[in-house]
Amino acid sequence: MAKEIDRQRAQGALAVIRQHPGMVLFAVSPALVALAAVWWLFGAGWAALLFIAMAVAGGAAVLMKRG
Repeated sequence: MAKEIDRQRAQGALAVIRQHPGMVLFAVSPALVALAAVWWLFGAGWAALLFIAMAVAGGAAVLMKRG
């Protein structure tokens, strides 16, 4: 069975997002710039695929770090 996210860690992450939205925006800004550039150069379809790939890679990184 897959490891579940610890409830306290999830609540802590949400608290950081609520208290420091500017810091979170700064942290994800390179990904937003990459998405905007791909959208502008190649179109919305490729940007959507890039978004999905980044989401999967981010989830895999989180799971690998915990394991």
